[in-house]
Amino acid sequence: MRILYVCHRFPYPPRRGGKIRPFNMIRHLAREHEVVVCSLARSAQEAEEARGIAAHCGAFDAVLVNEAVQKARMVATLPTHITASTAYFHSPALARVIAGRLAAQSFDLVFVHCSSVAHYVRRLRGVPKILDFGDMDSHKWLEYARYKPLALRLGYWWEGRRLLAYEKRLARDFDLCTATTRSEWETLEGYGTGVPSDWFPNGVDSEYFAPAPGAHDADTIAFVGRMDYYPNQQCMLDFCRYTMPLLKRRPPRNKMLIVGADPSPEVRALGLIDGVTVTGSVPDVRPLVRQAALTVAPLAIARGTQNKILEAMALGVPVVSSRIAAGGVDAVPGEHLLVADGPEELADAVESVLGDPARRAGLAAAGRARVLSHHAWPQSMQRLDGIIARVLRSRSPASSTQVAMT
Repeated sequence: MRILYVCHRFPYPPRRGGKIRPFNMIRHLAREHEVVVCSLARSAQEAEEARGIAAHCGAFDAVLVNEAVQKARMVATLPTHITASTAYFHSPALARVIAGRLAAQSFDLVFVHCSSVAHYVRRLRGVPKILDFGDMDSHKWLEYARYKPLALRLGYWWEGRRLLAYEKRLARDFDLCTATTRSEWETLEGYGTGVPSDWFPNGVDSEYFAPAPGAHDADTIAFVGRMDYYPNQQCMLDFCRYTMPLLKRRPPRNKMLIVGADPSPEVRALGLIDGVTVTGSVPDVRPLVRQAALTVAPLAIARGTQNKILEAMALGVPVVSSRIAAGGVDAVPGEHLLVADGPEELADAVESVLGDPARRAGLAAAGRARVLSHHAWPQSMQRLDGIIARVLRSRSPASSTQVAMT
């Protein structure tokens, strides 16, 4: 089978959430099928690194775009009903590449990851199409509006409302739509589009993210995530300002390690707080996570699966998470991870692990076991295979294709 796979961020190397899920899909599908990947690169370095995907697919196109131009496209949509997200990921060059691929070859399936690039094949007819929303982004933007300054709140609300309407329209242009978690799937089903839908979870490479021998630092707490991402910034600003002081009232004096690329000036300033270290980008997060007594994921804004939680659990490091962030992980609170909201509750949960080595060991073992049983990529990809088979059974093979841009 020949598959055209379109995604919003070039899926190699798979170092961030938006790349990990599509990369694992592509790698899995390419074992038995010919997969052609089309996506965007936002720098010459990203375009060069993208070449590494050649070992995992039949062919690929990484179309280079100019970040300033893409942001200008976003601004231009403000007085319109076109979503800023679609504009940011639109490239006339990529549209031509995709149209050229469709004209030159026949495909048995078109798979799109993320609604932001669904417009490239939205009007395509005569070939089965699946749209993997991943997360329902409209709800994330609407949630952002609650936390942004008043001057920006209306813009985020407007984008959320536009996206919500667009997601409902998009779903009807595909044969089946998917999401990352049961919760996101329920949101998708709630749209009432009448289009079949399903979900399959994110997984973890449990061999790469595996425990290692050696002692951890019993006083160190870690957070891992890209620090140019607003929900990560917001939760670390709040945690360091409101929860860390509660922890420091009692000995020992705990240390906070914030690990992630591109920290904003506000996040960098957290490094001035006694006991807080902001690392910026690191070549490998695993040694830093393994040295920690536990990791925290106290996000107030979270959709879908937080890979940071799964990876820490796979590494055998206990996790204290907000309830909303834990909602995207198939785990039992209190057994595989701890959940807490608010400074006092978070501080109590953290201290219950730091002050009890036996409890830490129990959570570490249970967390990794849960990842192996419920968040392994092979099991997730089995669900994906079933979803694809379901779509192909409902459609006869295409004899011709055509594409129209929106």
